[in-house]
Amino acid sequence: MGAKLEKYFMFAELKTNWRRELLAGLTTFVSMCYILFVNPSVLGASGMDKGAVFTATALASALACFIMGILAKYPIASAPALGINAFFAYTVCIGMKVPWQTALAGVFVASIIFLLITVFKLREMIINAIPADLKFAISAGIGMFIAFIGLQDGGLIVANKSTVVGLGSLATGTTWLTIFGLIVTAILMIRRVPGAIFVGMVLTSLLGVVTGMIDLPTKVISAAPSLAPTFGVAIKHVGSINSLQLWVVVLTFLLVTFFDTAGTLVGLAQQAGFMKNNEMPRVGKALMADSTAMFAGSILGTSPVGAFVESSAGIAVGGRSGMTAVFTGLFFILGMFFSPLLAVVTTQVTAPALIIVGVLMAQNLTHIHWDKLEIAIPSFLIIIGMPLTYSISDGMALGMITYPIMMIAAKRGKEVSVVMYALFFIFIGFLWILNV
Repeated sequence: MGAKLEKYFMFAELKTNWRRELLAGLTTFVSMCYILFVNPSVLGASGMDKGAVFTATALASALACFIMGILAKYPIASAPALGINAFFAYTVCIGMKVPWQTALAGVFVASIIFLLITVFKLREMIINAIPADLKFAISAGIGMFIAFIGLQDGGLIVANKSTVVGLGSLATGTTWLTIFGLIVTAILMIRRVPGAIFVGMVLTSLLGVVTGMIDLPTKVISAAPSLAPTFGVAIKHVGSINSLQLWVVVLTFLLVTFFDTAGTLVGLAQQAGFMKNNEMPRVGKALMADSTAMFAGSILGTSPVGAFVESSAGIAVGGRSGMTAVFTGLFFILGMFFSPLLAVVTTQVTAPALIIVGVLMAQNLTHIHWDKLEIAIPSFLIIIGMPLTYSISDGMALGMITYPIMMIAAKRGKEVSVVMYALFFIFIGFLWILNV
């Protein structure tokens, strides 16, 4: 059996082995397991049951990793994505006052469309049509948005009537808890300590408990929380998707997940050396893995699932085959039994993780051609638009609409693909519908 698995996952061709793949899987899990605690915290803001979201996050992540590893054979782990979960909670549920049950139904409908356009290879066509600069800008912009939320959650940035936002009070103990977590996590990241984000969260939680700012849980291990509050809710509320506004929400889930996943997959494939002639082998299977996981995740009760940039940690230690993702999935299953720790993972504990992940995603800025204004302007509008409008979709719209205009102004209109011109009109309609 071992020999057959080694052949299936191309161990010899990829020059890897079981020990390396196991270590890579563990490294990836430790690097991204904070999502087990961050996702319930973010989605909990919408009114969802945190315990159910915890279990849904673990199961959806495990399933996504298994499918990616076995079907696409890539060392890329997936989980409910940061950024889109913030859009789900803060923009759709809180900002647009859409019940979380209806928002979850929106994710379910978007996942079905996602599967269909993947089967008909429309996703591959669109990925190839979008300029690389805009892909990197979308990823960096989401990072800025995530960091902005983290700074708010940690109390470092607060509302200010005179300047819109301002520096938070340094006389507040919980704000210093966030500062401690940010500094410690940053140092660990710089020292390249495996699982730096997770270790930083643990140390911040311990400081919070010791200082009395966080209550100590009565136990650490227990049975996984029930899925009952969220399981199947998406299917039951599909009928609630009955207005133009809600269809815009569905479209946004679709577009944001699409572009975020596409950018992450391409970036990780480049890191691992999988890209051939600027194309990603088996990209169709990788996209199908994420589409299927998003569908299953919506039924379980979580926001869209997508490839995680933290997979780069496992790739960095030598993970090259799908077994890396499979091992990561197995660790997510084991992680379900630590739900009591949710009590100590407050917003001040998760805030540093959000800020650091924002830094990681902002590294995509280096790939943008800033010396060409026709590229720089739409890219910048995407990046700055996401945090300032507090909306990922609005930021994307600003860039997608201005890109063809800037290219025409630079007498490069012929270089803009038909797909990009189509997206120009789609996003104009998107903003019009959203405002009307």
